[in-house]
Amino acid sequence: MSPPGANGESTVGSDGPRQKGKANTDTLKVGCIAWVIKDGQPRRAEILSIRDTKSGRQFYCNFDNFNKRLDEWVPVARIDFNQDVEWPNPEKEKQKEGKTKKAPAVSKKQPSKKAQKKVAKREQSVASEEQTPHPWTEFVESQPQVKTPAKTEDAEDKANASLEVGGTPGVGPDEMELDEDETPAERAKKERAQSFSREEEIEKLRTSGSMTQNPAEISRIRNISRVEFGRYVLFPWYFSPYPEAFSQEDCMFICEFCLSYYGDLKSFSRHRQKCTLHHPPGNEIYRDDFVSFFEIDGRRQRTWCRNLCLLSKMFLDHKTLYYDVDPFLFYVMTTRDEHGNHLIGYFSKEKESTDGYNVACILTLPQYQRKGYGRLLIQFSYELSKIEGKLGSPEKPLSDLGLLSYRQYWSENIIEVLLQSSEREEKCTIEGIATTLAMTTQDVEHTLQALKMQVYHKGEHKVVVPEKLIKQREKSKLKQKRIIDPDLIQWKPPVFTASNRTWGW
Repeated sequence: MSPPGANGESTVGSDGPRQKGKANTDTLKVGCIAWVIKDGQPRRAEILSIRDTKSGRQFYCNFDNFNKRLDEWVPVARIDFNQDVEWPNPEKEKQKEGKTKKAPAVSKKQPSKKAQKKVAKREQSVASEEQTPHPWTEFVESQPQVKTPAKTEDAEDKANASLEVGGTPGVGPDEMELDEDETPAERAKKERAQSFSREEEIEKLRTSGSMTQNPAEISRIRNISRVEFGRYVLFPWYFSPYPEAFSQEDCMFICEFCLSYYGDLKSFSRHRQKCTLHHPPGNEIYRDDFVSFFEIDGRRQRTWCRNLCLLSKMFLDHKTLYYDVDPFLFYVMTTRDEHGNHLIGYFSKEKESTDGYNVACILTLPQYQRKGYGRLLIQFSYELSKIEGKLGSPEKPLSDLGLLSYRQYWSENIIEVLLQSSEREEKCTIEGIATTLAMTTQDVEHTLQALKMQVYHKGEHKVVVPEKLIKQREKSKLKQKRIIDPDLIQWKPPVFTASNRTWGW
């Protein structure tokens, strides 16, 4: 077992000794550590949340040294009340509350006369601006309120930059509270470290794709217990922002074709009788004897794509739903039978990626994992990049399972290219590998470094394939692996202009 805290694992009750005692259903509260039956064995688990459902009270448990995706809602019957419960430490709770409620200290030292004069001049200028009539007052009042430039992030960045290089910034209204021993630069750095900016957090979410940037977010508590999806019963791993009413249901029903969701079986049965959709609502761009791929525009099929994102969020921790689906194309992989095309997985792709990403989000549904479907999704994304004539890379950071899949795909294909070049006695460069596989040079270099294949010999950087990796390649060749046939892809890179980006429906 890996050390506690690694790979998303959690260590329960690591904040020091706790008081122990007996508890019951009514006295057990959030923060307690109890013994909960999991896989037939009692295990230590921290209670993170409590809810009352139609079937009774449930407790959300975070198990000791288990990955976060294995957190779950458990009924009262699975909690062993015969063993002592560890109660939250009240002293630490008071300390935390005291820290959060403690008001910032104000310096009692008087400001200098120059600072007082500058503040007075600023107040006079502000007063004169307020008294001056605005030539377009009605227009300004009709517009949404916008923060003044002095308080925007860009202005703060410029002010901090001028402070750090020794410039003379304008005197602010809070400058009277500065301590003489504290320089303006140190004060600005402290304020910037302590302040919380919603704009910065959203930018983090945008660039990293995680809904758990803030550990206090409700997204850390899984809200859906069980999902019936076609002929499969799924148990979600993470929080997904479905309507709050669904968190009270013991099971949620999702139509596997239109992805509509229902809270009771009667409503779902009525929907299934009326639903006429038997495949994803897009263009089929690939078909072989095994799978099909459909291209779906997020702007044309907003409802379907939004439902797909809600479904995928239950199994992806590093995914954000702050932004709408309009800027994305969705490539959905399905398998066919007499009933229709059944969803296996998908990857989304920005219509215009400034960073050159060929995948924004990628997922294989749990019932199809560990069967080679993830490899097909990754290969298909790179085949599209080859048709576009671009070098592609997935958006970072990847989820833990996604990173494993990509590393395996990268290593296998890079080794294959290197060995083929060696057999032909041709020189192979990192740029050549990247062009052949439509991968970025950064991904190629990182993979070579991870496999320890780069060496420095006689003044030159060389790539060496270890004997162990060659044997692994020979073993993998004996296995029958399904691959994407590029000749069967019926697709041209879409061109988005100002006129055809708006669909008018």
